[in-house]
Amino acid sequence: MGLAVPLAAQPSALETGQQVYRANCFACHGQEGDSIPGVNFRQAQFRRVSTDADLARIIENGIPGTGMPPTNMPEASRRALVAYVRSMHPTENNAGTGDPDRGMALFQGKGGCVNCHRVGEKGSRLGPDLSDVGSLRQAAYLEKSIVDPNAIVLPQHRYVRAVTKDGAVITGRRLNEDTHTIELIDEHERLVSLSKSDLREYTLIKTSPMPSYQGKLSPAEISDLVSYLLSLKGSN
Repeated sequence: MGLAVPLAAQPSALETGQQVYRANCFACHGQEGDSIPGVNFRQAQFRRVSTDADLARIIENGIPGTGMPPTNMPEASRRALVAYVRSMHPTENNAGTGDPDRGMALFQGKGGCVNCHRVGEKGSRLGPDLSDVGSLRQAAYLEKSIVDPNAIVLPQHRYVRAVTKDGAVITGRRLNEDTHTIELIDEHERLVSLSKSDLREYTLIKTSPMPSYQGKLSPAEISDLVSYLLSLKGSN
């Protein structure tokens, strides 16, 4: 069931909530909140939740007899976490206030977004595929990622810098990683698989390679771009 009582998900709350989620929830619920049977944050599916207050109580008190433990965190952190969990599922009013057609023109033209991102069969694989981003993210989240991309960098979108034992430097977006290997897509859109035993240096880059569009696009253009991204639900 969905969350019936709205809680404002301002960008600052989303940033804090994302950090709290990574620290406390990621291991069990997964990066998209769908790793627990019967619970799917992307689809707003919960077993015992009908309001934001219910979710906040579960975060605080846990669920006895299950793997959900109580947490000792400030109320502000709980509220931010609820806001972030909500942001993982778009609401009915998540349509944006701009013009999606103008936004598409910006995406493909002035904004240069296709140089890194892909929608359907068009664009680059350097950055995350955005074909269904409108089904995954809310307007506030998308706008924040456009004007301040370093504020919200999901773990699965991190870039890495690897240096092999013979001195070759390889940078790219991390796709998969385990104890012994790492798979990434490099700046030439090539899939690269590396053995960690062959590396002398491996650095996870915490900043986003995406430039900020603050001041480069007008507020109206940003609104149009957000509306276009919200329209992308996997059928483009």
